[in-house]
Amino acid sequence: MALHFQSLAELEVLCTHLYIGTDLTQRIEAEKALLELIDSPECLSKCQLLLEQGTTSYAQLLAATCLSKLVSRVNPLPIEQRIDIRNYILNYVASQPKLAPFVIQALIQVIAKITKLGWFEVQKDQLVFREIIADVKKFLQGTVEHCIIGVMILSELTQEMNLVDYSRPSAKHRKIATSFRDTSLKDILVLACSLLKEVLAKPLNLQDQGQQNLVMQVLKLVLSCLSFDFIGSSADESADDLCTVQIPTTWRTIFLEPETLDLFFNLYHSLPPLLSQLALSCLVQFASTRRSLFSSPERAKYLGNLIKGVKRILENPQGLSDPGNYHEFCRFLARLKTNYQLGELVMVKEYPEVIRLIANFTITSLQHWEFAPNSVHYLLTLWQRMVASVPFVKSTEPHLLDTYAPEITKAFITSRLESVAIVVRDNLDDPLDDTATVFQQLEQLCTVSRCEYEKTCTLLVQLFDQNAQNYQKLLHSATAVNVDMTIQEGRLAWLVYLVGTVVGGRLTYTSTDEHDAMDGELSCRVFQLISLMDAGLPQCSNEKIELAVLWFLDQFRKTYVGDQLQRTSKVVRLRSDVSRVPEKAWKIVKVYARMSEVLGITDDNHVLETFMTKIVTNLKYWGRCEPVISRTLQFLNDLSVGYILLKKLVKIDAVKFMLKNHTSEHFPFLGISDSYSVSDFRCRTTFYTALTRLLMVDLGEDEDEFENFMLPLTVSFETVLQIFNNNFKQEDVKRMLIGLARDLRGIAFALNTKTSYTMLFDWMYPTYLPILQRAIEQWYGEPECTTPILKLMAELMQNRSQRLNFDVSSPNGILLFREASKMICTYAI
Repeated sequence: MALHFQSLAELEVLCTHLYIGTDLTQRIEAEKALLELIDSPECLSKCQLLLEQGTTSYAQLLAATCLSKLVSRVNPLPIEQRIDIRNYILNYVASQPKLAPFVIQALIQVIAKITKLGWFEVQKDQLVFREIIADVKKFLQGTVEHCIIGVMILSELTQEMNLVDYSRPSAKHRKIATSFRDTSLKDILVLACSLLKEVLAKPLNLQDQGQQNLVMQVLKLVLSCLSFDFIGSSADESADDLCTVQIPTTWRTIFLEPETLDLFFNLYHSLPPLLSQLALSCLVQFASTRRSLFSSPERAKYLGNLIKGVKRILENPQGLSDPGNYHEFCRFLARLKTNYQLGELVMVKEYPEVIRLIANFTITSLQHWEFAPNSVHYLLTLWQRMVASVPFVKSTEPHLLDTYAPEITKAFITSRLESVAIVVRDNLDDPLDDTATVFQQLEQLCTVSRCEYEKTCTLLVQLFDQNAQNYQKLLHSATAVNVDMTIQEGRLAWLVYLVGTVVGGRLTYTSTDEHDAMDGELSCRVFQLISLMDAGLPQCSNEKIELAVLWFLDQFRKTYVGDQLQRTSKVVRLRSDVSRVPEKAWKIVKVYARMSEVLGITDDNHVLETFMTKIVTNLKYWGRCEPVISRTLQFLNDLSVGYILLKKLVKIDAVKFMLKNHTSEHFPFLGISDSYSVSDFRCRTTFYTALTRLLMVDLGEDEDEFENFMLPLTVSFETVLQIFNNNFKQEDVKRMLIGLARDLRGIAFALNTKTSYTMLFDWMYPTYLPILQRAIEQWYGEPECTTPILKLMAELMQNRSQRLNFDVSSPNGILLFREASKMICTYAI
C-alpha cells in the first residue's frame, strides 16, 4: 500500500516490527518504510497521529525518531515549522508527564536538537530558540513529574551543546557551544544547585521514587555542566585521570562559596548509593578545577575545604562499601594530586590526619584485592605522584610519606602473595592473567616502592628466600601436592614481578649507592631462580614464572645495561678495578658487587650473556607457548635496538649460534606443523627483525655471509617450489609460505642500507618472488595467506633511509615496481 494511505494500525505494526520484531526481513522492511516516512510530505501529520492516537509507547517512539531525523537535516525546516514542533512537544510532554521514560527522552532530544541548530536564528528581532530556558522554568513550578521533565530538558540540552556533530562544520559547533557557555550554562548550574539545596532543606523521603528520580536528574544535570568542554579541547575520556576542568572565570563566585562544596559532601552523606555516587562524580569535577581560577590564598582555602570533605568521608566510610561510591572516591583522591602540589597539600591543617586516613584506606583496599580491582589504579596514581613530588617540596611541614609509602608497598606485596592461595583453591580468575592491569599497577608501584627502599628490600629478600626454599622442598618432595606447587609457583611469579618493579624504580626516584647494592641482592635471587627453573626444563616449567622473569630481565636491562652504563661511565671488569673507577660509576659497581660474589656476574657483558642464554633456552623449550615466545622475542627485539648493545651481543656464543641455526630443528616455533596456530606465526617477524640487526653489525658487503644466513629460507623456498610443481600437500605449502612471508618482512624491516637491501632483493628476484605471486593467485580469498605476503611487499616498497635509491645503471627499481604492480593486479582480479 502506498505510504500516504497507511493507517494508524499499519503504522503501529511497523513500529512493532522495527523495535521488538525478531524477523530480520520484517525489520529491514520497517527501516525502509521509516526512511520513506521521513521523506514523505505527510511525515509531520503522521508523527502527530502517532503521538496523539498511538496505543503503544513504540508508536510514540517512532514519531520522536522521525522528528529527530527531520529536524537534523542539513537543509533545515522553515523556522516557523521548527518553533511549532518545539512548542507542540513541550505542550505534549507537559500534558502527559507519565509517558514511558524512553519516549520522554526521545522527545526531549528533539527539543535539544532544534534549540542547538537554531541557537543563532532570529525572528522578529528575537533569538527565539533561546527561550527554552524560560519555558523549562514553568515545568519546575509544577509537580515532581514536571520538575523531572524540566531538568531532563536542561540536561539533554547541555549534553547536545557539548556533542560534536562531525557532519557539520566544527567552527559552527564551537561558536554555538561557546555562546551557550557564556549566556546560559552558569544559570543552569546555579538553578540546579538551588534545586539540590531545596532537596536538602526538607526531610528526604528516600522511599519516594519520584523524589529519588528528581535528585538523580538534577545531579546528572550538574555533572553535565561541570563536564562541559569549556575551551573546545575535546579531551579523550579514556584519559580522565589527567583531566583539568577549565571552569570559566565568571564562575569563580560559585566555587569560592564554601557552601557549594558542602552541598555535595552533604548530599553524599544523605543519599542512597545510586545517588551518592553521582554526588561524588560532581566532587571529582570540583577537585579538577583549574588552578588559575583562584589566587594563592583562595586556592589554599578551596583545597582546605576539599580535604575536610575527604576527612569526613573517611571517618564515616560506610558509603564506600558500595563499588560505585568506592570507585568515584578513588578518582576523587587521584584528582587531588593531579591539580594540587604536594607542597600545597602539606600546608593544609588537616593534612597529617587525612594522609593517615588515606593510607589506611589504601591498605584496606589493597588487602581486599577482589573488590573493585579497577579502582586501585587511582589510589596507586595518587601515591605515585605524591612520592614522585617529594624531591620538589620546599615546605618545612612534614609530608609523612616516608612513614606511609613503605606501608602501602608492603600491603601491595603481601596482599598479592596472599591472593594466590585463594585464587587457586577457589578457582577464581587469576589477576596475573590480566597482564595489562598488572603491568600498569607495577609501573605505578615502582615509584612508591623506592621511598624508604631499605624497608621494601628487606621485606622482599625475606619473602623471596622463604618462598624459594619452600619451592625447592616441593620440587624434591615425592609427596608434593599439585595445588601446593601451583600456589608456590604463583607466589614466586608475583615476587619476581615485584623485584623487577623495584629495580626498575631506580629510574623514577633518587637512588643512593646503598640502594643499588640492594638491587644487586634482589637481582641475585632472581638470576638464581632462572638457573633453577632452566635446569629442570622441560619437566619443571611454569608459564607465569617465565613471563615474570622476562618482566624482570627487561626492567634490569633498562636500569643497569647498555645506555645506562654509558651515562654513568666505563664499566669495571673486575672487582679489583673498583678503586680506579670514576665516582659516577660507583652505582653500577655496587649492583654488580654482590652479583659477582654469588653468580660471577661482574659487569653488563656477563649479564648480556645471561640474557641471551635465557632467550635461546626459551625459544628452544617454549615453542608451543605463544605468550612466552612472544614476550621473549620482544625482549630480544628491545636488546637489538641500541648500537652499543649490538656490538657486545654479536660477540656472545648464544648469538652466534642463533645466526647460524635459525631453523625449526633448534627453535620449534619456526615449524609449520598443525600444532601451531597460523596467528602464532606473527612472532617470526619480530625474531627475524632482531636477528637481522645482529647480522648487520659485521656484515658490510659480504654477500657470502648473507647467503649463509639466508640458507634456511632458501631451503624452504626450494621445498615450496618442488611441492608446487608436484601438486601435493598444498596445505603445508600455504603454511610454509605464510611463515616465509613473515620471516622476510622482518628481515626487510631491519635492512636500512642500500647495500644490504640490494642483497635481499637479488636473493628474492627472479627466483622466489614469482612463488609469492603464485601464492596470491592460488589463495587470493584467504586473508591468513594473502595478508602476510601483501605486508611483505609493502615493506619492500618502503624507501626507508633511501635504501631504494639504486644505481643509475641498475634495473632493480623498475623490476620492483613491475613485481609489485603484478601482485596488486593478481590480487584484485
